[in-house]
Amino acid sequence: MSLFNLTGKVALITGSTKGIGLAIARRMAEAGARVVISSRNQEACDEVAAGINEAVNAEGGEAVAIACNINYKEQLRTLVEQTTAHFGGIDILVCNAALNPHYGPSQDISDAAFDKIMNANIGSAHRLCQLVLPGMAARGGGAVIIVSSIAGLKGSTVLGAYGISKAADMQMARNLAVEWGPKNIRVNCIAPGLIRTDFARALWENPETYAATVAMYPLRRIGEPDEIAGAAVFLASEAGSFTTGQTLVIDGGGTIAG
Repeated sequence: MSLFNLTGKVALITGSTKGIGLAIARRMAEAGARVVISSRNQEACDEVAAGINEAVNAEGGEAVAIACNINYKEQLRTLVEQTTAHFGGIDILVCNAALNPHYGPSQDISDAAFDKIMNANIGSAHRLCQLVLPGMAARGGGAVIIVSSIAGLKGSTVLGAYGISKAADMQMARNLAVEWGPKNIRVNCIAPGLIRTDFARALWENPETYAATVAMYPLRRIGEPDEIAGAAVFLASEAGSFTTGQTLVIDGGGTIAG
C-alpha cells in the first residue's frame, strides 16, 4: 500500500463535488492526501468537504472547500492562492472540470458554444498549470492529471467540439510532461469511456444509446466513477512515479473493440 500512499500531499481537484471529480477526491483523501474540493457552488463544496472530513479523518486525510468558476482566470488565481495559503503548496493537480453545451453535428454549433467548450476544457487546464506548476517545482515536483475522454480518440457525429477539446488535453499533457519533467513534475491524462455520472446522463440514461454503447464494450457495461479514481491515485502516487506524458484509457475496452 505504500506505493499508493498520498499522506501529506496536497491535491487540488476541480469539478470535485460530483461524479469523477468527487470519486477522485474521496479516494485521494482515503490515501492520506489533503484535498481541495472545488466547483462553482460554495455550498456544494462545503457539503462534500464535510463528508470527506467525517469519513477519512482517521486515515489522516483532510478536505477544504474553495469555490471557483473555471471560466475566469482571476477565480483560478484565487483558487490557487487560497489553496497555497491554507496548505502551503500544491503537490497534485487534477483538472477535471469540463463542459459540453452542444450535442449534435459540428455544422450546427454556435460560435459562443464552441468558444465556451475550448475556454473551459482546454483554457482552464492550461491556465491552472501555468499558475500551479512553478510552485509545484519549487516543492520538489508533483503530479498533474488531466481528465480527458475517449471522445478525444475517436470521431463523432455529435461530440465534435468536445472531442477536439479532449484531444487537445492529451497533447497538453505531452507538452507539459516534456517541459516540466526535468523539475520532477509528471503530467498525464485519463481518458474515460462512458461513466455513470450526471455529466454523461444523456448518454447512459437513454436505453437505446446505452444498449448500443455497452454492446461495443467487451465488459458489456459502462464504468463507475470509482473506476477512474483508482487510476488517478496511481498516477498521483509513487506507483506512477515513472509514468508521464501518457493517456490512460479506461473504457471497458470500448476503443479497442468498437
